[in-house]
Amino acid sequence: MKSISFDSTNAICGTIFVALGVFFAYQSFNLELGTTFRMGPGYFPLALAIVMTLLGVVILVQSTRIEGEPIGPIAWRGVLFILPAPIFFGLTVRGLGFVVALFFTALIACFASQKMRPLMAVALSFGITVFSVAVFSYALGLPFERFGPWLRFLGR
Repeated sequence: MKSISFDSTNAICGTIFVALGVFFAYQSFNLELGTTFRMGPGYFPLALAIVMTLLGVVILVQSTRIEGEPIGPIAWRGVLFILPAPIFFGLTVRGLGFVVALFFTALIACFASQKMRPLMAVALSFGITVFSVAVFSYALGLPFERFGPWLRFLGR
């Protein structure tokens, strides 16, 4: 008799995807869905929730076919640098503006890796900022302030 192999890491991840997908799908029904050609505010979240749920199911099925490695220790350095980065961006983008907030957000996230050196982190953050401004501000013409009121106040 053949034993069933089981990958607990993928099973946990798949379960989380399915649970989040079902939760967000349920929440999107509180918004107007609209139609494919006239999408309401709940249409896109529902579509993403369905995709997330389907991916979770695929991961769950895969977890029963492949024996995986056990879950290792939590990478606390990554957690401590990656999680605050988007929070910092959200709290400062209106005051500092897109350019400065994005630069410091990328700089914070860079240090999640132990291999990242300060000069490389600054160069990478600068490159991400230049690319993002070129794409979102110039190419797409999105209406946001590149430099916010906090910086104008300091310049006086």
